[in-house]
Amino acid sequence: MAIITLTTDFGEKDHFAGAIKGAIYSEMPEIRIVDISHSISPFNISEAAYVIQNAYSSFPKGTIHLIGIDSELNPENKHIAVKLDDHFFICANNGIMSMICSEIVPEKIVEINIHDKIQTSFPVLDVFVKVACHIARGGTLEVVGKTISEIKPIKNIVPYVNEDKSQIIGSIIYIDNYGNVITNIKKSFFENIQKSRDFEISARNYKFKTIHRKYSDFVNFDIPEDRRHDEGRGLVVFNSSNYLEIAVYKSNSATVGSASTLMGLNLMDTVTINFIKE
Repeated sequence: MAIITLTTDFGEKDHFAGAIKGAIYSEMPEIRIVDISHSISPFNISEAAYVIQNAYSSFPKGTIHLIGIDSELNPENKHIAVKLDDHFFICANNGIMSMICSEIVPEKIVEINIHDKIQTSFPVLDVFVKVACHIARGGTLEVVGKTISEIKPIKNIVPYVNEDKSQIIGSIIYIDNYGNVITNIKKSFFENIQKSRDFEISARNYKFKTIHRKYSDFVNFDIPEDRRHDEGRGLVVFNSSNYLEIAVYKSNSATVGSASTLMGLNLMDTVTINFIKE
C-alpha cells in the first residue's frame, strides 16, 4: 500500500492540511498519509529542503512526498514531479529539490502539464493531489508531465571556499525546535577542505575551536554535577544529519536560551571556518 507524506508551511490552525488529506482519501480511501511537517516557515525554501532531505530516506522505497511550499503556479514557478532514489517528489520547481539532487542524480524529472484539465486556485489541493494519487495507482510520470533535464537551483546550497582553501564561508539554513542553528557545511565537505588542520569557527562574535561528536561530549563528567554549570553554554557538533550545527547545551529559549537567541544567529547568517596554517 502506497504512502503519501505531506510537508507544507500551512501550519495547524487553518483548514489547508486537513483539506489535502480529505482530497487524497476521497480518491484513495486505503492510502496511508504521514505528516512530516506543516510548520515550515512561510515560503522558506532552504528550510523545507533541509527537512525533506533528512526525512524522506526513512520511508520505504516508492513513497510519494507531496511538498506544499511556495507552490502558486506562475511563469517562474512551474510544478514538477521527480523520481529520485526510488522515491517520488511533487513540488514547485523553486529550488526545494536541489539539496537532494546535489548528492543523488534524479532518475526522471517532469514538468507537470495537467493544469488545463483542472480548475484550481489551490494547486497543492487539486494538482498535487491528482498527481500523487496517479503515481500511487502505479501511473507513470510521463502521463502527467513533459520530461525536463534540470531543476532550479537553490541559493547558498554549497559553502564558499577561498582560493588557497584556508577558509570556508557557510550560511545558516535551518533553526530547529531547540533553537540550534544548522549550517550548509556537511561533515564530508569540511573534512575534505580541513586536511587535519586546526581551525577556528566564527559566528558573529562567538568562536569555537572544537567540533564534538555529540552534545554530551561537551560535559566534563569528572566534575560533580552541582559544579558543572554547562547548561546554556555554546558548542559545535556535526548533527545526526552530518551538518555543522552550533548549539547550546540543553537549550531552552524560555530559560537558559538557545544558540539562535543567545548568539543572535538567524537564517542566512554566515558562519566562517578559518584553517590554521601548519
